Amino acid sequence: MKMQRKAVTLVEMLVVVIIIAVMVFVAIPRFSMATAKAGSAETAAQKLAAGVRYARSLAISGAATNRQGFSLNMTGSSGYAGFQIVNLSSGQVVKTETIAAGVTCTGANDFRFGPLGNRLIDSDSLTVSAGGKTLNVSVVSATGMVKCQQQ
Repeated sequence: MKMQRKAVTLVEMLVVVIIIAVMVFVAIPRFSMATAKAGSAETAAQKLAAGVRYARSLAISGAATNRQGFSLNMTGSSGYAGFQIVNLSSGQVVKTETIAAGVTCTGANDFRFGPLGNRLIDSDSLTVSAGGKTLNVSVVSATGMVKCQQQ
């Protein structure tokens, strides 16, 4: 008895590779720049929320020596370019960050936190948008809790 071996021929393998290549070339254009920009909007909003949380934590941890607290101040005019975290007692800039190009950020220009972690002034919220995606960064006045939500 002679055993027959079954295997894939070179032609069959090339046909499969060509089919996969065609599917890839059709699928890649669907991943547009808008999708990438939408991701940058979310990244910028999360970076802002983290900055606000950091300013709040600095205000709480430095409560014994700094009774005025800390502030996150937006830099640039309407359509902010970044933010700074400032020690309100000394005026010293603790941290500076920039917002990615192509991301629009509008709204409140500062968030101030007292020694208990509460907001010192009623700030509005920040709206971050890019690539058709819009997110809202806001702070609960009484507790200082930071929210980052998609609109």
